[in-house]
Amino acid sequence: MKKNLAVLFILFGVLFNAQNLEKLSKEINDEGIALYRSEMASWYGTDLFIANYEKKENIGGYFSYIDDVPKCIFFSKDQKVIGTISFPTNYDPKDASLDLKERNFTPLETEYFTIRQNALKRIQNDTIFKVYKNTNLNIVPLIKNKVKKVYVLTGPSVNNVVIFGNDYLITFDNKDEVKNVEKLHNSMIAQNIHDEKVGKTISGIHSHVIKNWQTITPTDICTLMLYQKFTDWGTYTTVSKKFVSIWNSNNKLVIMKSENFKNMAENILKNKDEKSKSEETEK
Repeated sequence: MKKNLAVLFILFGVLFNAQNLEKLSKEINDEGIALYRSEMASWYGTDLFIANYEKKENIGGYFSYIDDVPKCIFFSKDQKVIGTISFPTNYDPKDASLDLKERNFTPLETEYFTIRQNALKRIQNDTIFKVYKNTNLNIVPLIKNKVKKVYVLTGPSVNNVVIFGNDYLITFDNKDEVKNVEKLHNSMIAQNIHDEKVGKTISGIHSHVIKNWQTITPTDICTLMLYQKFTDWGTYTTVSKKFVSIWNSNNKLVIMKSENFKNMAENILKNKDEKSKSEETEK
């Protein structure tokens, strides 16, 4: 009876851990997709706005958000909306709606604008933020279930490179003041899309060492989705002391405990070795 109970407790523990990791995977993936949708609107929205707006000296900045559809908002230096670009889900610029009429912020846009500006002030005055050669920092505000946060991603200003890391998360209190700033990676990782020695790369891997960010991050997911059409990577993996995270190009994410991944890999190699020996014996 005691042995049966012990087995049940073990099975319950395995199932509980699996469910927790599945829930964690979904949360990270969903956050990464939200970042991706915002950044895609910013990418194409910037091109459309700059090509059609003449008074460049009047531009104060921009941000993107989801309001049924992805929108990119440009505002003037006196804090008026001067451009609204709305996108279909496929983000095809030719199907986008461009409105250059000047107007006030909506209440939701005011919230996004406020945390964006407060994040920008913090970035300009906090030495935790680094800017590297041939890169720029992208500010991505998100509001979900009344929780307000800003992710800061590093984007390359040159071709043939994908950048992970040198990214940050800024969270806010109920007065929209900065509550916390944290790094998501310990450093910046640059991976070439086409390598001179091996040709076009088909995948990638990097490690996570920061205690609170042992899994793949939403910023990693966002970056992988943004550059998928350039890299065509089938999978990408992050490893840490606690977890191995595997993302594939169908935007499916699996997170495993590192010890379980190691055991699985060892069993695969063992079975492969035994099969090879068996085939040699049959010869």
